[in-house]
Amino acid sequence: MIRPDRLRALADALAKHSVMRLRDAAALLGVSEMTVRRDIAANPERFTYLGGYIVSTASVPNAAGYSLEQEQDHFAQAKAQASAHAAQLIVDNETIFIDCGTTLTTLARLIPAQVQVTVVCYSLNIAEILRRMPNVRMILLGGVYVPSSDSFAGDESLEMLRRMGINKAFISAGGVDSARGVTCWNFHEVAIKQAAMTSAVERYLVADTSKFGVVKAVRFSQVDEFDSIITENGLEPRERRA
Repeated sequence: MIRPDRLRALADALAKHSVMRLRDAAALLGVSEMTVRRDIAANPERFTYLGGYIVSTASVPNAAGYSLEQEQDHFAQAKAQASAHAAQLIVDNETIFIDCGTTLTTLARLIPAQVQVTVVCYSLNIAEILRRMPNVRMILLGGVYVPSSDSFAGDESLEMLRRMGINKAFISAGGVDSARGVTCWNFHEVAIKQAAMTSAVERYLVADTSKFGVVKAVRFSQVDEFDSIITENGLEPRERRA
């Protein structure tokens, strides 16, 4: 298969599955992993890597070129890399919770196409991604719409979360400080984050390293209430406080 045909086949595969491992791409194209690496390196405007996966550049903030709108968030690439590491923890037939915020939109996109999962969320930007994924059963928590975070808040949502069994909760934050705890911008998010964490078997804080040493308006947990912290550098297991 010549390079133009390989690139076309890889683009078609990513359009269907969103992500691919290097070895799977090599098997699909009938070439070595080194050849796939060279093809990707020669076409950075079309393909890139995130946490060991091949993805379309269009799915990754700030992956190619400069634009004024994208440059408003200098850490978009780090957020996407953290989410890519988190996506590797998702397995078949689980129920997971995905928090609101820009960090976790890539996590929603990178849910493996070959797994069947139930995803609980409460923000429109996450729901808009999930509703297009046939392998995802989405539970969108309702309530009063809050434009600042594109999310919902309400007592009914909290009661529903408290009755649910969640395998893994992926939580975002605006600040992470060892002394002052894990914080966010919006008061309405606190009860939802806490309810999801209480219902979850495993709790993961997903935050790029720019959040460390930062304190925002509202604390919703301490760092040691999480099983792991996931950054652009990977997963850091912790001794979780009961």
